[in-house]
Amino acid sequence: MKRYIAKRLLLIIPMLIGISFIMFTVMHLAPGDTASIKYGMNPEVSGSARANFDKMYDLDKPVLVQYGLWVKRLISLDFGSSLIDDQAVMAKITSRLPATLLLQIISLFIIFLIAVPIGVISAVKRNSFFDRIMTIFVFIGYATPSFWLALLLILFFGFKLGWLPISGMSPWYTAYLDSFDRTKDLIAHLVLPVVATAFGSLAALSRYSRSSVIEVMNENYVLTARAKGLSSSRIVTAHILKNALLSIITIMGLSLPALISGSFIFETIFAWPGMGRLGYEAIMNYDYPVVMGVGVIATFLTLIGIFLSDIAYAFVDPRIRVGGEK
Repeated sequence: MKRYIAKRLLLIIPMLIGISFIMFTVMHLAPGDTASIKYGMNPEVSGSARANFDKMYDLDKPVLVQYGLWVKRLISLDFGSSLIDDQAVMAKITSRLPATLLLQIISLFIIFLIAVPIGVISAVKRNSFFDRIMTIFVFIGYATPSFWLALLLILFFGFKLGWLPISGMSPWYTAYLDSFDRTKDLIAHLVLPVVATAFGSLAALSRYSRSSVIEVMNENYVLTARAKGLSSSRIVTAHILKNALLSIITIMGLSLPALISGSFIFETIFAWPGMGRLGYEAIMNYDYPVVMGVGVIATFLTLIGIFLSDIAYAFVDPRIRVGGEK
């Protein structure tokens, strides 16, 4: 098992380098430049001043040279400084990362907590009224654009009903509240972003869970367990669910990249002060160091999520780790 884990960890390094190079190249191939965004049409800033700006941040060098310099700094965990406000990129990411992790962890927990039971019940009670209702829910989840759902939630629960806040994480007045009221206010601010973030993945995972359970229910060992007279609950928990977890764990690992990439959209729509919103603002400003810093951290979190999914998969199915150690 240790050898299997080590091999999976080593695979993260070349994948991280390859993805970072693609991001770096695409960002520099995009039309526009940071100097134009920062100085705009300011007549007091001459062309030579803009050239000095590019030289100061090595933007006048070829892309491969710039990437090599960036990798050299990355080895010491130095992402450089923002081209817009000259703040350290790592400091900016560190201040925003907890908000993103809070949103994504809660969303992932809600997805797993709701989707798996829905999928199992739908499979056990196949073609029942509950199963048909959940099928409709799944199709709605697949067909609903995420950004449209977020805007609809804001319009209905924020403007029409006025039940929930529509933006931010901790307004200025929370400094005057006690710990209980601050927690309650934070939960209220989390509701809409979590629902918007989790809705699509929840529908997908519940459908995959249903399919996995139905497939396992047709196996011979399940039929044998029924012939022995075991109760339905015992068969589901001891035989069906354990083996169906293989596919569910795989989908959970693949849903993490979707959540992280979706944070760019939802954090911007809900003005959530997370890493996704920071990355979006950096892209709009051609702030290359911040874009690369956010991209690398997001990629690393995604690869770690997939790595944990692989490890969980190996624990559930010993054949995986035995084959991986060869």
